[in-house]
Amino acid sequence: MSDLVRISRRGLLASGGKAALWVSAVGIAPKFIRPGRAYAADALSPGMIGGPTGFDGAERYQYGADTPEGRAVEAAKALKAAGADKIVLGLSDGSIGQLTQPFPAGAPSIKELWEKETGITLEIVGVPNGQEFTKTMQDISTKGGAYDIYAVEWNRLGDLAETGGILKLDDFVAKHKPEWDDPKTGYVNGAQGVSLLNQYRGSTYGVSLDGDFQTWVYRTDLFGDEAEKKAFKDKYGYDLAPPKTWKQLDEIGTFFHRPDKGLLGSTDIRNQGWGYTNWYQRYVSMGNPNQFLFDDAGAPLINSEAGIMATKEYVDSLAYKSPDAVSWGWPEQYGNFANGGAAMTCAFSNLPKFLDNPGNKDSKVTGKIGSMLPPGREVDGKLISRSVLWLNLSASVSSQAKNPELCYLFLQWVGSARIYAWMTANPGGYFDPFRLSDFADPLVRHTYHDYHMDVVRETVARTVPSINYPGATAFHNALDENLVAACTKAKTPEQAMADTEREWKRIARRTGEDKLLEAIKTNKEAWPTVTDPIG
Repeated sequence: MSDLVRISRRGLLASGGKAALWVSAVGIAPKFIRPGRAYAADALSPGMIGGPTGFDGAERYQYGADTPEGRAVEAAKALKAAGADKIVLGLSDGSIGQLTQPFPAGAPSIKELWEKETGITLEIVGVPNGQEFTKTMQDISTKGGAYDIYAVEWNRLGDLAETGGILKLDDFVAKHKPEWDDPKTGYVNGAQGVSLLNQYRGSTYGVSLDGDFQTWVYRTDLFGDEAEKKAFKDKYGYDLAPPKTWKQLDEIGTFFHRPDKGLLGSTDIRNQGWGYTNWYQRYVSMGNPNQFLFDDAGAPLINSEAGIMATKEYVDSLAYKSPDAVSWGWPEQYGNFANGGAAMTCAFSNLPKFLDNPGNKDSKVTGKIGSMLPPGREVDGKLISRSVLWLNLSASVSSQAKNPELCYLFLQWVGSARIYAWMTANPGGYFDPFRLSDFADPLVRHTYHDYHMDVVRETVARTVPSINYPGATAFHNALDENLVAACTKAKTPEQAMADTEREWKRIARRTGEDKLLEAIKTNKEAWPTVTDPIG
């Protein structure tokens, strides 16, 4: 994946040009989501041993001794007493603000609070957006020891674990009890969600610090227009509403596609490096409960009726997109939607956070955005609706870390129910909500909007992982290149899937088929089982 493609996501918060249309909201957003009253009180609520103070509602993010946050802080203080003094965190530039910028008014920053409570210095070293994996592999291969904690895309866990460059965290998890599977505050889908986000081959190698679940949004003004509703029903015979199936999405996209009037039907991405997440959604929804990428013997399943159909649909949907769709990235997509240029799109869950914001004077869709579950298919009398997890920052402990347990304790603390909810509400970066506690938190719901949070929570419950085992980059590149070839008519859908299968088999042999088979089997534990009734 090229740096140009990668930076279009990770560099959005710092980029100019087309990205500036929606990124401009970041600098102004706090005055719209800051609580109406702030006070300088520096006292914790009764029974609490830590957490932020100084703003209205701070008690929601405070914690007692017998909580994941409290246990992490107390253990870190003990390590400080034994001589530990510093953690070095390598973090992409675009995310640093959520740890260093105080939010809301009167609050400390995440970094300040950690250092105050534990006495442990948190040194954050900025990594250029898009170079996280490269810098991490450099540190591992040269044994440079520049970082104690790496923050890298989630689907790199397998590759990193197999190098021996990151540590297995199972013993620390058992000792300090992060409660990631708590039924009220933990990960969506409980243990299944933990497997999805933090584990590789059945062991914990990372702690999720992001929620990059692909989420569908639409224009409520268009879907609610009486003239549009009548015209649509006259043409297709059913009521205009957010689509529940891919067939409906394709029909609604075609209906609203009016490029002569500056309106595209749907702008879910088709470019190299990003577009195949949308192919995933079409493909995996063809089985009950899922259409898998590999069978239990490790054989690829994509060169099949399901793979060819998904590819054909993927290509055919270009009919209601921009003529330049194969080169559009996130800046073009967000900029177009902010300008009122599309009826629907599939993006990261932060789109309403930035574009449905009175502070973004460039957005023409403020107050006009709704969100919906991903489209699906009717299979065996059930509606199979699936999204996909992509990128998603995950933090891992370097095998060169000077104090691995201390590093884990910081990750348990910052990724916990209370601290993470407070952090993700901060508009200073791109960490997005993913825990049940996030979706219930009033500050997060205000930042991301009430109408959106419930849909995102249900989207997470229906999300499949992209490939995260050894060779992930090579597997994805092979699929990616063949999908682009199909989109540009260089290959037929049949050729594209046959060539992808051939390359995947080569990658499997190169990686080691036995190792890969175990990873494929454990990866399936993270796939959702949620189905919906028809109608």
